[in-house]
Amino acid sequence: MLRLDFNENTTGCSPLVLAAVLQTLSGEQLATYPEYSNAINTVASFLQIESDELMLTNGTDEAIQVLVQTFVNPGDEVVVLRPSYAMYRFYAEVAGATVTEVEYRLDDDLAFPLESLLRVLSNKTKAVFIANPNNPTGRAVSLQYIEQILQSVPRAVVLVDEAYVEFSEITALDLVRKYSNLFVSRTFSKAYGMAGLRCGCLVSQSSNIAWSRKAQSPYSVNVVAAIAASAAVLDTEWVSEYVRSVVEARTYLVGELRRLGIRQFPTDGNFVLINVGEAAQQLVAHMRKKEILIRDRSHEIPGCVRVTIGTIEQMKRFINELENM
Repeated sequence: MLRLDFNENTTGCSPLVLAAVLQTLSGEQLATYPEYSNAINTVASFLQIESDELMLTNGTDEAIQVLVQTFVNPGDEVVVLRPSYAMYRFYAEVAGATVTEVEYRLDDDLAFPLESLLRVLSNKTKAVFIANPNNPTGRAVSLQYIEQILQSVPRAVVLVDEAYVEFSEITALDLVRKYSNLFVSRTFSKAYGMAGLRCGCLVSQSSNIAWSRKAQSPYSVNVVAAIAASAAVLDTEWVSEYVRSVVEARTYLVGELRRLGIRQFPTDGNFVLINVGEAAQQLVAHMRKKEILIRDRSHEIPGCVRVTIGTIEQMKRFINELENM
């Protein structure tokens, strides 16, 4: 199957990552609990922050979970956007929080609903979760908007989830020292091609990270993931070339969809959301028969499916099957 359903890297990870794991990992390391100092220092240096401003996490999911466990109490209000990453709501509800949703609107071309979001924020809001770019809608949020949100709720945790930042190049990292309520999460699951290792990181001011570490399991990131992350951030040339190829394939796919008269929404990620109306489930089933997996999002946005951007060749295969449907 060609996996175009989970926004993964469709070509694999950097050869340097594989080499680091195979050459560095030893039986002794597997027999002992992992040490994180080297990985934390290396990733922090890459992000141009201090080591005490970063914690490694078991993917973005653990970053969300730790934030909720640290800063949200039962009955507190957590604000999320809809549709967006489902785990924001999941962990908030597990903690007993009240979840307030702000809707992306089809009649506004799924643009970021800043005004609607600002209207619901109040002194009762304890956390706000924003994916940038947002999944599955695709658009990135400007730093100006992010600052307006941070200023509106200075006593609430604001997480900017940058899982797809490599494809948009809009990052809030430079705002971390300016706003004490800002947290930024990153992942190695997308551009870095390491989804199977479940590794990410959380960035904030050092005092926030110190509190967050109290809610984290001491060895939640495995030793293989830590070694791989250290190698991944050093191979900047490989990541840049992969991102360039995805952006090129994204441009091709959007152009082909326009040629076919299929509505697609502006995207800054490694995926595109398309609207095929009542044919959404039929398209997903047709592609599966052709051994191509795409994601049905019509339960959240009527008529919409999401397609991961792979290589040009993979996108040509998708378009060919789309035309033959």
